[in-house]
Formats: sequence, structure tokens, C-alpha cells
Amino acid sequence: MEQVLRPIYQERASSPETLGVILVEKRGTGDPITDTFDEIMLIITSNEETPIYTKHYSDGSGKAAMHVISEKQLRKWLLLGTRRKVVDWLFYGKIFFDRNEFVEGLKKELREYPFYGRKLKMGIELSRLVRVYMEGKMFFEQLNYMDAYHYAIQSLHHLARLTVIEKGYAPEVTVWTQVKKIDPAIYKLYEELIMSEEPIEKRLELLFLASEFFIHNRTLDGARHIMDVMSEKETWTIQELHEHEELRMYSINLEVLIEFLIEKGFIKIVESDSKNEYVFHRDYSVGY
Repeated sequence: MEQVLRPIYQERASSPETLGVILVEKRGTGDPITDTFDEIMLIITSNEETPIYTKHYSDGSGKAAMHVISEKQLRKWLLLGTRRKVVDWLFYGKIFFDRNEFVEGLKKELREYPFYGRKLKMGIELSRLVRVYMEGKMFFEQLNYMDAYHYAIQSLHHLARLTVIEKGYAPEVTVWTQVKKIDPAIYKLYEELIMSEEPIEKRLELLFLASEFFIHNRTLDGARHIMDVMSEKETWTIQELHEHEELRMYSINLEVLIEFLIEKGFIKIVESDSKNEYVFHRDYSVGY
């Protein structure tokens, strides 16, 4: 479909707001990298009015998707790791237009500064890991093994991503290929969960025991970002934490992470009087 799409991306490239145009071809039938489309056309723009604009095309025999993404939105995705396919698109796509070498510069930035935003990324991934681990363990203790298995898989996935980020790499869609090289012990844990012939309850028991060890070993590094933020002042209300520009990115997992870090001694509770003499305000400060 490249020839069919050419007039479209040429028109987009003529706009002064367009920073880059990348074409990604599918590598096989049902390729998840391209969302099963034959072609993905990624257009990066400086226009912030519509951060994400998507359009689908067909020429009768093939289909393509065009994604127009603002630079700000793209950088947010890269920082948070919420659109892992975008990393693959940037590195493996064919560049058709590159204003002032913006795309090449972005790729160079990702290669040469892999630790950019590392503490924030690790914090967000730790918060996700803690939530799904706790939910999975709860289901396991309730003997709901299939639900526990679902969350166990998720927790391992977040642990894998956390490990990759810790080593200074960007997690790819094929994150387990990365983990197999970076941390074989975590890969082995994943392998045993999904491939072992042991009863599911035994596999889950092993997983939750081992995960506790892996989480413990990564809590200090994973908590550095929120600890650095909280060091900016003596005490914080939960609302102030939610409204902080960077902590907003933790989304619904922020409070779970805070409670986890209280339990581990990284954050301490600061009580103060309220209008009701029987109830105290519960604020937070760095625990050490």
C-alpha cells in the first residue's frame, strides 16, 4: 500500500507542523506490531490541539492506519511506557520525512540517554506491580486460583518491565526476550508458572513467594522518584500528592504504592488535629 499512501504522507509532510513521517510494514499475518494492518503511518506533529488523530484506509486489497501524534503526546508515551509499540515503530519503521532530523534525533536520544526518566518509569512500574501482586495474592488466599493466575501473569509482566528499565533499556513489546538476557531468574520464574506440570496452586504459591523477594530487592530503587518528590517539603496531604505534576502519572496506583511504602518504612504517617476531635488528618512525609 506504500504507493497508495504516498500522496497522503506527502501532503502531511508539506505542513510546517509536521516533524516526521514514518511508515511501518507488517512482518507477517496478524502482526500485533501493526495492529494487524498492512501499514502503519506514524506522523509526528508540533500541533498540540489534537494530541492523537487516527484514520483508517483501504485500497480494496490491503488496509492501513494513520496515526497523527503530537510531539508532547509521543514523549509522554515514551516516558511512561504506555505505548510500547511506538518504540518499535520509531526504530524499525522507514522514515519518509524528517524535518531538521527530528526523528533521527529522537532515536539517538533514546539510544544514548536510556536512563532519561528512569526513576519516574521505575516508580510507575513499581506501583503497577504492587497493585496486581496484592490483588493476585488476595485471590490466591481466597483459593480463586484462575483469577490469581491472571494477576500473577500481570505481576510478572510488570516485574519484567521494571527489570528492563532498571538496566537502562526501553521495554519492548517482546519484553520477555529482553528479560531472558538481562535476568534469567525472572525469566525462569515466568517459564515455570506457564509451563510447569505442577498443580496451579503449587505454581502460584512459588510465584508469590519468589515475587515478594524480587519486589523487595527493587523497592528502594523503585521508590526513589516518589521519595525525591516528597523530599521537596516536610509533609504532604494525599490531595497534594495527587496534584503533583509528576505523581499524577501514577494514576490510580498512587495510593496503593503509598500504603505499600508506609508498610516498608519508606513513608511515614503524620497525624494532625481536625475539626472533629475524634478524627485526625492523615498526612505523609519521607520515612527516613
